[in-house]
Amino acid sequence: MIFMNKKEEDKKEQTNVVLDTEPVQATISDDELKKLKDNITELENKIKYSQAELINYRKRKDEETAGLLKFANKDLILELIPVADNFERAIKLDDTNLNDELSKFLDGFKMIYSHLTEVLKKFGVEEIETVGKVFDPNVHEALMTKSDPNRADEEVLECLLKGYTLKGKVIRAAKVVVNKLD
Repeated sequence: MIFMNKKEEDKKEQTNVVLDTEPVQATISDDELKKLKDNITELENKIKYSQAELINYRKRKDEETAGLLKFANKDLILELIPVADNFERAIKLDDTNLNDELSKFLDGFKMIYSHLTEVLKKFGVEEIETVGKVFDPNVHEALMTKSDPNRADEEVLECLLKGYTLKGKVIRAAKVVVNKLD
C-alpha cells in the first residue's frame, strides 16, 4: 500500500477527470450580423469623435495658456504706468528757474524716467499716438471737445493723459481733447 498525502490524492483525482466538450456551432442571422456591424461602426465613430474633441480641447488650452503668458505682466505694468506719468510731470518743470541742486534732481528724474520707459517698451508697452490723429474710440477717450476751424473735425487736439497698449491690446485709453466743428 502506497501512502499519499491529501494534496497528492486530490491532484490525482483532478487529472483523471475528462472534459467532454464539443465545439458549439453558433449561427448568426443576417439581421444580427448587420446589427453588430452597425454597432461596431457607431462605436468607431464615437472613438473618432472623442479623439477630435481631445485634440480641440488641447488646442484651446494651449491658446489660453499662451494668452495668459502673453499678458501675465499686465497688472504690474498697469501699476507702473502712473509712476511713469508722475515722473513725466516732474520732468516738465521749468528747470531754468531752479537752483543747481534741484536741477540735479531733475536730471536724475529724467534718467529714471528714460530707463522706466525703456523697460516698459522691452515688455511690449507702446504709447498710443494722439495729437493730430483722427479720434478713435477704441484707443482714445474724449474728455472734452473744442472748436478749432483750422483743424479737421474729429481730430485730436490735445492729450491730457497718455494711453498705452500692451502687445497690441489697449490697456489704458488715451484721455484727449477732440475738435468738434458745428
